Amino acid sequence: MSYSTLLGFFGGVGLFVGAILLTTEYYMSFIDTPSFLMVIGGTLASTFIGFEPRYVAKAIRKGLSIIFSHKETSLTDEVGRIIRWGYIVQKNGLQGLESDAEGIIGEDKILTFGVDLVITGYTGDEVREILTKTIQTTFKRAKDKSIILNYMGGTAPAFGMIGTLVGLIIMLQAMGSDPSSIGPAMAVALVTTLYGVIFARLIFIPAASRVVQRDDLLRFRSYLIAEGLALLAERKSPRYIQDRMNSFLDPLEHYSIDRDMTQTAE
Repeated sequence: MSYSTLLGFFGGVGLFVGAILLTTEYYMSFIDTPSFLMVIGGTLASTFIGFEPRYVAKAIRKGLSIIFSHKETSLTDEVGRIIRWGYIVQKNGLQGLESDAEGIIGEDKILTFGVDLVITGYTGDEVREILTKTIQTTFKRAKDKSIILNYMGGTAPAFGMIGTLVGLIIMLQAMGSDPSSIGPAMAVALVTTLYGVIFARLIFIPAASRVVQRDDLLRFRSYLIAEGLALLAERKSPRYIQDRMNSFLDPLEHYSIDRDMTQTAE
């Protein structure tokens, strides 16, 4: 569970509700089912018209997934794993790598695919080229989800405005018969715009931003792994692999073979 996401969401809702309760006694005026249905229904209808339904469903599932914690492996640990495999390849060849990597099969798609390429006997350049293409196409497919969520974030306020216009038309039609209803009717009309802005700025757009951030982190990790596996295919020394992969990382996160060996000895 991503507590930061839940804290941000409920904190935003809490501030909104708290401000209403502190400033007015007519808080029930902010609850309007037709306005809610118009914003959500209109946003979904427009999105399903503009995008293929299966991609919309995937985007919604991806947006909901930000509630859950993102399993993120330390990049330093990734470097350490590739270096350990470097020692295994030096000692036991590709057969040793295949045996040691059995535990990751199916759990990590990019790592599993990359190890299969190395074991198959591709050269380092071939491994690097194939994995780079895989990462690029994977990221391009994943990008569709954030595009759809951003679209929903831009569409929700528009349908909020449409709902307001509908409310104004109804209000003006009733003006001649009951002038006292203008105030309450105007309030209900504006609620729809309020709903549209809230859904856009508190749900859809933040969800899209979180999805993009997670995809960027995953893409960077994938490029790091691709480089390490290409070096394995080239039969580079573990120390060379260390220095090459450390060039991807912040200096404070660099992996050190010497430090690891010292800790192991202790």
